[in-house]
Amino acid sequence: MEFSLSELNHVLGDIKNLNEVKRDFLNFKNISIDSRTILKNELFIAIKGKNFDGHSFLQEVLNKGVKSVVIKKGMQKSLPIDYPCWVVNDTLEAFQKLTLLKRKKLDIPTVAITGSVGKTTTKEMMGEVLKKLGRIKLSPANFNNEIGVGLTISAADVEDKVIVLEMGMRGLGQIENLSKYSEPDIAVITNIGAAHIGLLGSKKNITYAKCEISKFLNPKGVVIIPANDSLLEKTLKEFWKGRIIKVELLKIDYQNESFKKDDNLRGFYNPSKKTILIEENTFEISFEGFHNALNFLFAYSVAKELGIDFASFNKFDFTSSGGRNKILKSVKTTIYDESYNASPESVKACIKNLLEKPRNQFFIFGSMQELGGDSEKYHKEIFNIINNSDIEKCLFICDKENEKIYLNYLKDKKKFLILNNIKDVPKEINKSTKRGDSILIKGSRYWQLEKIIEFIN
Repeated sequence: MEFSLSELNHVLGDIKNLNEVKRDFLNFKNISIDSRTILKNELFIAIKGKNFDGHSFLQEVLNKGVKSVVIKKGMQKSLPIDYPCWVVNDTLEAFQKLTLLKRKKLDIPTVAITGSVGKTTTKEMMGEVLKKLGRIKLSPANFNNEIGVGLTISAADVEDKVIVLEMGMRGLGQIENLSKYSEPDIAVITNIGAAHIGLLGSKKNITYAKCEISKFLNPKGVVIIPANDSLLEKTLKEFWKGRIIKVELLKIDYQNESFKKDDNLRGFYNPSKKTILIEENTFEISFEGFHNALNFLFAYSVAKELGIDFASFNKFDFTSSGGRNKILKSVKTTIYDESYNASPESVKACIKNLLEKPRNQFFIFGSMQELGGDSEKYHKEIFNIINNSDIEKCLFICDKENEKIYLNYLKDKKKFLILNNIKDVPKEINKSTKRGDSILIKGSRYWQLEKIIEFIN
């Protein structure tokens, strides 16, 4: 696939310093923002990020024989006087516009996923399920911001059958911007939770921000959401007048119940077998827990939209990404590594999964961040769940300032130990556990709890 000079001029404005001798050479195979990996037949866009400025690497790009670049107004002195270039007000916006151009030229189905929790796992599941269609372009790692989404699209090519994008946010308007420059065909909102409530102020604002994903959705497309969330349904209707699918996961005990005719897509989960009955097909999945079964139901709903036919029995062995859905065997214990991040909803889901395990259960819990004025309330909710459960012991990690807040609340609750440094965790958990015990590790990204796993015996 090539970007022609006329296409680029239409998106970026007229190129500077072009003469007739050079005109025939200005077709580009792709766009790039990385001077280290750029090829001479690609167009370089000099983006300024938090930790780098692409304009600082223009000479390196020129030395590689790149035919043209996109730079910010005022940076022309960084180039030879006769060098062909596009000069724009905002190079990040130019990058996004060109990734949208590529997305349109590829003309393949594009799926966008957002949600307070579960979006990365859902994305990974979806990538595996959709392989029945052929090669899938999936957002790598946490490429879920304006640069990451653009890089995912720019890395796609004509061999890909579907693009699956993860969309994160830290404020109002950010997901709308991601939707604008990707124009999805299918949008998935996994859930609305308390993550980022400290930044956005209320669950209503979080819901509004997530619904922005539908702002530039294909009018013939569909939004897939969890059933029984009245705030989400009401807010979504302010943005989206098209088709909506609501997914609902129930325990296997309800499979023979009569349900009123509605638009819900239902699945029935059997935790002992890790199977999900959806419509007339049975799916066995490697990830444990009700929350992961619901994530799979989103993946199934997208697969159904894209025309995949499943057999009566299907088995999926998913690969977990760092700090999510990992089960590790230490010398004497089984560790459930969910250390990547934490919100009230995800912590509750992981506790529920832990309580289904045999023998004694232990919980290493790093305090949750970005909960604003509701932080104390949400932490106490978790403490109460732990205290009223069969969990043997909880090692709660927080800073000294918050320790003062929680110490009095937990003083009569003997199963809690408060620590301020993750380095103290292995010693405490090792002396408390016995062979066959189960340990859940879950906490905010702030704590980097993955660093202690190798020291738990």
